[in-house]
Amino acid sequence: MAETLTRAEARESLRAIPLFREATDEDLDGLAIHLIERSFPKDAIIVDEGLTGDYMYVIRSGRVKVTKASDEGREQIMNLFGEGDFFGEMSLLDNQPRSASVTTLEPTLLLALSRRDILELLKSRSTLSLCVIQELTRRLRDTGEQASSISFQKVQERTRGLFERIARHEGSADQSRITPTLTHQQIADMIGTSRETVTRAVKRLKQDGWLQQQGKRYVIPAGDRPTA
Repeated sequence: MAETLTRAEARESLRAIPLFREATDEDLDGLAIHLIERSFPKDAIIVDEGLTGDYMYVIRSGRVKVTKASDEGREQIMNLFGEGDFFGEMSLLDNQPRSASVTTLEPTLLLALSRRDILELLKSRSTLSLCVIQELTRRLRDTGEQASSISFQKVQERTRGLFERIARHEGSADQSRITPTLTHQQIADMIGTSRETVTRAVKRLKQDGWLQQQGKRYVIPAGDRPTA
């Protein structure tokens, strides 16, 4: 663990992650002593699709995009992650090549856990193992829903579904939800369509009152929302 990160800070960083939310303090302390702090500049490739990986990562600050290359070589954005999110866990558990690439969108500070350390902890701590299983199940369900939406839903429905999936509460009293910073091109890459089509879909969602915009972030207001 880097000297700049205290045990208490490491524990709190881990506690904020859904993967470890139900873990005991003892479990978190066991993880915290193995954390390695790593910093990356903008546009740095952290995980390369097709290569094997020895680390999973927790984002302490910054943002990354998760991408896959199509057969035609086109980049498809699978997800965008920010502070508190994690990635790289699948290769740690099945020892298979990385299924996607991860690239920084801005300077990013990560906490890394090695495959050896986390597998040893999972073998000895049943509560921690259960947390991992539950979170991986949730992620697999989200991936299935994303694939289904690309195949069957209209663009406006896919755009709305994407916002629903990635928007988060930020502690406001009205309980509205807000997305990370997004460009129309990034949205298009994530739902498998063109930027121009996304622009029309976003405009319609805003006209219907379901969506608001704050700069390059989108807000889903609280309360009843009309169906787009």
